[in-house]
Amino acid sequence: MVELPDNDSNEQTVVTEGYFEREVRLSGAATAAFLRDLADQIEDGNDLTVSSDEWEIPFAFREPIEVEVEFIGDGKRELEIELEFDWGEGDQKLDVS
Repeated sequence: MVELPDNDSNEQTVVTEGYFEREVRLSGAATAAFLRDLADQIEDGNDLTVSSDEWEIPFAFREPIEVEVEFIGDGKRELEIELEFDWGEGDQKLDVS
């Protein structure tokens, strides 16, 4: 499970439907740890769980994974790296009877 730091809370919501978005700001070390945990989950199979103290998102994905790199060099310089995982349909199989 990849965990992001968040506010202290005693309840955790599992998100499996609808729209959900959170943005957190992390130190370089915390970001590196998050990315290492994410990379380990990607290598281990096609199931990810991303969470904080308040929420959890379990997600079964399929390959390929889309990686987008965007650089803005005018004014406020910014580098954005985005990973996009498409939902995997799990263990669906075709059977011939």
